[in-house]
Amino acid sequence: MPAPIVMSDELTAAGFRLAGARTIVPNSQTLTVAFETACNECELLLLSATLAAALPAKRLESALAAHRPLVLVIPDAFRRRDPPDLARELQRTLGVET
Repeated sequence: MPAPIVMSDELTAAGFRLAGARTIVPNSQTLTVAFETACNECELLLLSATLAAALPAKRLESALAAHRPLVLVIPDAFRRRDPPDLARELQRTLGVET
């Protein structure tokens, strides 16, 4: 299996590079193209919550629902934005909030 790709800020990417992941540190102008390229080149894409928030919502939703690659939204090293709480979202959707 090819190495996962991590799209994040430079500090977060450095940690994942040490673990053997391929990394992409896009800026606002290159984010969309880098995201599409990464989706076509990997089986697992870890995307920082900050970058995920900067992508068009419909494109992010379709990527999260797609079968390939598996796209996961992760926090970055600075914790500027946390990923969504999936358990809470599911409970809210099902109407069983506690």
